[in-house]
Amino acid sequence: MEPVMKNALKIALAVFVINGLSSCVAVKPYQKNKLNDAEMNLSARTAQKFEQSFQLYREGSSGANGGKSGGGCGCN
Repeated sequence: MEPVMKNALKIALAVFVINGLSSCVAVKPYQKNKLNDAEMNLSARTAQKFEQSFQLYREGSSGANGGKSGGGCGCN
């Protein structure tokens, strides 16, 4: 290998090692409360989305889950 390629390889390896080591961080206790939020639970979000779509179908309304809300007649 050329000396330039060896240096580039060493630099690339150093960048990967530094990047890998910097991603290992200890989570502080006051940051852990965010992990238990309902938003972090993907299964609950899917179930909630399904329930909302089912409710929209049952009610015959459009936009009942935020934004413009109106009845099934199409008026806002």
